[in-house]
Amino acid sequence: MSQIVYIGLGKREQTKAANRTAILEAAREVFGEMGFEAATVRDIIRRTGLSVGAFYNYYRSKEEVFDALADDGARRFRPILQAQSAKATDFESYLRAAVTAYFDFIAAEQGPWAEGAEPMPHVRNTPEMLAVFEEVRAAFAATMDRNLAAEVDLDYLAGSAIAVAREVGEGMLARRPVDVAGAADFVVRLIMGGVPNLPRPER
Repeated sequence: MSQIVYIGLGKREQTKAANRTAILEAAREVFGEMGFEAATVRDIIRRTGLSVGAFYNYYRSKEEVFDALADDGARRFRPILQAQSAKATDFESYLRAAVTAYFDFIAAEQGPWAEGAEPMPHVRNTPEMLAVFEEVRAAFAATMDRNLAAEVDLDYLAGSAIAVAREVGEGMLARRPVDVAGAADFVVRLIMGGVPNLPRPER
């Protein structure tokens, strides 16, 4: 388990933060090894060293833990997304950089997960996930303001880009080897030019 220093927190708050971290790290391992459906709360608890009662002080179910994992990932991904927005020279360059960064991120997140485990369930719209949506929408708006992309409905554009990236990302993780570059290129070509712009599979 990683050692984290919680600066600026009192002893009680440090304990709470450490326990939450322990639960999330254990859940990430358990979900990866067993799959979400097969995993139980007790499987997670056994990896933490915490009591059953302590676990339920923080989360009521494995679904809540999964949402917290998604929130944690989205929180850590946002600065990466912001950095790509700052470097973008046009809409396509931002899209390609952002999608590639996202695929690199989820591939690294699922690195320890067992091959063959069933896909994780779809993430609900947690607060941090909604913040990522707003980040993408703002980046798209910025490129349009600089006349780097045609003006279209920003909500539809951001929502569809995120949905496509999420679905393609899940498919990418199920394949071996994981091809980040190929998956990112597919998403960019699809969004920029539609189906006629996609590469044809080799026969």
